[in-house]
Amino acid sequence: MTELFTKPWPWYIAGPIIGLMIPALLMMGNKPFGISSSLKHICAACFPGNIPFFQYDWKKESWNLILALGILAGGILGGLIFSNPEPVAISGDTVADLQALNVAHGAGLHPMDIFNFPALLTLKGFLLVIVGGFLVGFGTRYANGCTSGHTIMGISNLQMPSVIASACFFAGGLIMTWFILPFILNS
Repeated sequence: MTELFTKPWPWYIAGPIIGLMIPALLMMGNKPFGISSSLKHICAACFPGNIPFFQYDWKKESWNLILALGILAGGILGGLIFSNPEPVAISGDTVADLQALNVAHGAGLHPMDIFNFPALLTLKGFLLVIVGGFLVGFGTRYANGCTSGHTIMGISNLQMPSVIASACFFAGGLIMTWFILPFILNS
C-alpha cells in the first residue's frame, strides 16, 4: 500500500483528481480554489481592525486556512512517511541546459548552486529568490489570485479574467526561462 504513495502518480490519475476538486468545492457552497488568499486570511486573523485591507470577516474563509494546513501537513507526512529513497530523475536535456548556463545540478529538484543560503547573499541569488519572490507575491495580488486559483478554478468556470491571467502567467514563464534567467545566470 505504501508503494502507492512513494511513487509519483501519472498525470492521467493526478490531473483528474485535482480537476474533481472544482465541482466538490462548488457543491460545498461555491468555494473558490486557490491558496494565495490564505496569507491575507492569516493577517486578518492576527491583526484585526488595525489595517483597513484586513477588516473583513476572515472566519467565513476559515475553510481556506484548513485547506492550506492540509497541504502543509500532507507535504510533511509525504516527506516523512512516504518518501522515495531514489533520487528524483531529471531529464538529461534539463541537466544539459543547466550546464550550458553554468549551473551544476545535484541530486534534488533544484540546483544547489542557486538555491541555498550562501548563494542568497550573492547578486544572482538575491535577484532570483528575493526579487523573484517579491514579483510573484506582487503579481499574485495584482492578478487577484495565483496560478492554481486562476488556471484550475477560474478557467473551469469560464471566467475571462482567469484566461487572461493564465496566459500572462505562461508568457511570463517563457520570458523568464528564455531571456531573463540566462542573462542573470551568465552575468
